[in-house]
Amino acid sequence: MDIDPNFGLPTGTDVFDEIAKREQKITVTTAIRRYGKVTTLVSGFDKSFDIKGTAKRLKEELACGGTVKGGVIELQGNHKKQVKPILTKIGFPQESISD
Repeated sequence: MDIDPNFGLPTGTDVFDEIAKREQKITVTTAIRRYGKVTTLVSGFDKSFDIKGTAKRLKEELACGGTVKGGVIELQGNHKKQVKPILTKIGFPQESISD
């Protein structure tokens, strides 16, 4: 295994992804849109993090539609209670996710 000379860590991308996940401060909220539709908003991701991949995983797990706008994941429907366990399963620490 190779060691990165700048950071002194293994060069595998998994190590950097895990570090990036631990540094996120994620908030999960809901918003009422047009015609009374409820949307779940997941925000607090850094610009360098793969938000689209996380959004895709959330949409697959929750069987709903959604999009990424301005660094915020928007999911169709009220999934506030289901998002936190899915994010912890992906690898985010529970302490970094607030409701």
